[in-house]
Amino acid sequence: MGIHPNSAALFYHKIRLVIEYHLALEASQLFDGEIELDESYFGGIRKGKRGRGAAGKTAVFGLLKRNGKVYTVIVKDTKTNTLMPIITSKIKPDSVVYTDCYASYNALDVSNFKHFRINHSKEFTDKENKQNHINGIENFWSQAKRVLRKYNGIDKKNFHLFIKECEFRFNNGTPSNQLKVLRKWCGV
Repeated sequence: MGIHPNSAALFYHKIRLVIEYHLALEASQLFDGEIELDESYFGGIRKGKRGRGAAGKTAVFGLLKRNGKVYTVIVKDTKTNTLMPIITSKIKPDSVVYTDCYASYNALDVSNFKHFRINHSKEFTDKENKQNHINGIENFWSQAKRVLRKYNGIDKKNFHLFIKECEFRFNNGTPSNQLKVLRKWCGV
């Protein structure tokens, strides 16, 4: 296209800033109904421990309204004291929440939510209660990691823009719909 790579990078950075701005405006909308909760880890050094507690990784907490939108937030850790304020500020009381068996979700058992757990070490879907799974949010993590992998590492100071871009793509379906939303947001 005859565009210098630095110009293209700046253009994409500005688009990600627009996405972040508009997703922040939408962040006050509460989720209700059936919501899947999960955390995931991005980046870091490949050697040594993987997953929870791995050095240098960025923890991201996600909520997915079934048949709806996903919401992500970068968190300093995945302890109960960090996750519960996000959960209670983003989900309406009496909603049904689905999680894995991570101990940070124990507080949901005595909260205003109906809480179901799935033990991933045994199964990914409850055979008796087919609704008891977190496959939707796991699908989002898989898509996000696939998209972000192509960047061969993302600077931590800009990672929040990239995860919000993944959230935007997931929530707005087809590329043509994504473009329509971006044009509306940019006033084009």
